[in-house]
Amino acid sequence: MSADGVREDVVRFECGGAGLWGILARPDGPEARVGVVIVVGGPQYRVGSHRQFVLLARALARHGYATLRFDHTGLGDSEGDPRRFEDLGPDIQAAIDALAQACPHTRAYVVWGLCDAASAAFMHATGDARVAGIVAANPWARSEASLAETHVRHYYGARLVQGEFWAKLASGAFDWRASWRSLRRNAAAAASNRWRRETTPTDFRRAMATGFARFRGRVLMILSGNDLTAKEFLQVAASARSPRWTLDDPKVTRLDLPEADHTFSHAPWREAVEARTIAWLDELQASLSGEPAMAHR
Repeated sequence: MSADGVREDVVRFECGGAGLWGILARPDGPEARVGVVIVVGGPQYRVGSHRQFVLLARALARHGYATLRFDHTGLGDSEGDPRRFEDLGPDIQAAIDALAQACPHTRAYVVWGLCDAASAAFMHATGDARVAGIVAANPWARSEASLAETHVRHYYGARLVQGEFWAKLASGAFDWRASWRSLRRNAAAAASNRWRRETTPTDFRRAMATGFARFRGRVLMILSGNDLTAKEFLQVAASARSPRWTLDDPKVTRLDLPEADHTFSHAPWREAVEARTIAWLDELQASLSGEPAMAHR
């Protein structure tokens, strides 16, 4: 299918004996030497919430970047038993292989992931020499205790300035006893500081940090201001004992969207993510070729 300067083709590829299905969006004109693989997180499939991955892939393709979005094992149209994000390494590698085969002009690859797909990218894509960049949108770094601390720091105070909260309070619909119990539970978990001791060699957050530390490519970190997942990730990163989550590392470019929610559900947020991803890809490709960054097309 071809429309609006973008060609889309169905792609089937193998991963551990299971057939995986994806959609490859590519430009009608010349292709960049950098290709993009969109990894889908959570119980999602390749379309994404409010078609965000369809729109993102087409936007990237219009600017020259061939982009593959796919259903990982056991989700959407793909075969096999569903996998947790910690186990998506084979899927990511198979998707990169499929993009490389379909677009032999590409020489380097970027993995774009939202939430636990961003976590999977840090865990599994950073050891592949072909991967020159990772786009991590609101990475998942969840534990019971770190979530409790995030609630204490960011949720309860924010509720006090919400009109909905005061309306419920005035109407008598606000269950203050349940809220008080929740606050006490979260405060106790946060005060115990357990989550700083939860990181073990098998903990996925340790694997994320290790992947980030060893990665020699570039990272675009996209963080929503109205999202507890993003706030929790920043809390975990800032509190790590080692400097491996140093987000002011020169390899990191950061986009903060203060009003945005987890999936960038409003058009201005989605468009800001698309525009920054394209500009960052232009900079990445220029750095790989030694040429000046391309002007916005």
